[in-house]
Parts: sequence; structure tokens; C-alpha cells
Amino acid sequence: MNILDKIIAQKQKEVAIAKEKTTIKQLEQSEYFGRTPYSFKQYLLDENRVGIIAEFKRKSPSKGIINATAKVEQTTSGYANSGASVLSILTDLEFFGGTTNDVLQARPVNTIPILRKEFMIDEYQIVEAKAIGADVILLLANVLSKAQIKQFAKFAKSLGLQILLEIRDKEELPAINEYIDAVGVNNRNLKDFNVNISQSFELAKLIPHEFVKVSESGIGEAKTIHELKQAGYSGFLMGETFMKQLQPELACASFIEEVKAYKQ
Repeated sequence: MNILDKIIAQKQKEVAIAKEKTTIKQLEQSEYFGRTPYSFKQYLLDENRVGIIAEFKRKSPSKGIINATAKVEQTTSGYANSGASVLSILTDLEFFGGTTNDVLQARPVNTIPILRKEFMIDEYQIVEAKAIGADVILLLANVLSKAQIKQFAKFAKSLGLQILLEIRDKEELPAINEYIDAVGVNNRNLKDFNVNISQSFELAKLIPHEFVKVSESGIGEAKTIHELKQAGYSGFLMGETFMKQLQPELACASFIEEVKAYKQ
């Protein structure tokens, strides 16, 4: 059993427990359920920003503990104040050290979109995302069937959420549908966690132009951002580059300044 299989097996148990603990009706009565989400696409395409999706995560299956001391409110608001376009917050506890409470803490101190980074396997999690104040959900093409992706994306849209579909290779391109807002190319293989940035460049021309393109993982230099922009990408998801520093928000601010100042 690879890492991804272990994560999904654990997620099935967690969702079953969550359903018993909190009903959908209770989620619909939450403080944030009625709010209008921020536009993921609008913030990524804003010419005054550089498209960084700054991620908050405490650990990963491949690296173990990355940052056990960073505070979610301070880090995420620091990301936003630095000029990040979007926040990405891991809500998986077992493998990434996150919880839904991290989004709940980040929401009131931020006025940019929040991506709930999670392994979505059930519509319950989509309702939960809306209830905790997320604006965007992640759907994984190597976890869900084409039919599930379309069903989940359509349902998320009905709640006002936007959808980032993550693919790994050209075989997963058929998973793209009309309810998707952005297509992310994960440069990290979720089965063995190896990283290869060339994945983004290889798939850039194969993703239909009407979808915002996002490159995920393995990005650490301003030069790479500019090369990806030239290839058609508008979003750049970065986590470990920032989180491995003592103060991730300062690392993010410094990196964004490097991107802005970069000259070819």
C-alpha cells in the first residue's frame, strides 16, 4: 500500500466519524456558511499580485515535521500582507498535522481566498469546507473517478465554492469538466512523493485555455515562477519553501519581492 492509499483509507474513517459528530444540518447553521466566497480566479489573475498560493502545513509524509511552532493566524495573515494571492491550508491531521480549526482561525484575519487542502472523498467534506469559511476546494484526479469529480464540482459550485482540480499526467486530462475553475499540475507524485517540475511544463499546452493553470510543489526560485508564467501558469502553490523557515511569512514576503524584481 503506497502513501496515497494509506491516506485515503484513513480519510474514509475520519469522514465517517465526522458525520456522526456533526450533521450536515448543523454545518449549514455555521457562522460562515452564508458568506459569499472570494473569487479564486480573480485573485490569481490580479495583475497587482504574482499568483503565489502560500500554504500552511506543519508536516508531510515525505518530510515529517516541517514547522511545529508556526501559528496559523500569524503565518496566514503574514502571507496575505506579503502579497500572496491565495492561502492554502492543510486540514488533514494524520499525515499533515492540520485540522479544520486552522481554516476557522485563518478566516477572520484574512480577506483573500482560502483553499481547503484536503483529500476529498465525500460531499460531506464540501459542505464542511463551506461551513469553515473556505472559498476553494481541491479535487484530486488520481483519487476520484471522472463521474465523482463532475458530481463534486457541480455540488461545490451550487454552494458558491470554486474548484481546483489537481492532475498529475496527461492521462488525467479527461477529468477536466465545465464546473472546474482551475487545473493544478502537481509536480509531486503522491504515491512516492518524488518531485519533478517538468510535469508542469509538459502539461501546460494540453490544459484548455479557459481554465486557470496552477503549478504545485517543487517551486523555490523566482526564475521558475517567470518560466512557468511564460508557459501559461497564473498560480504557484508553495508550502515547504516557506514553512521550513522559522518565520514562514517573512520567507514569503522575501520571495515575492524576488519575483517582482526578477529580470531575465
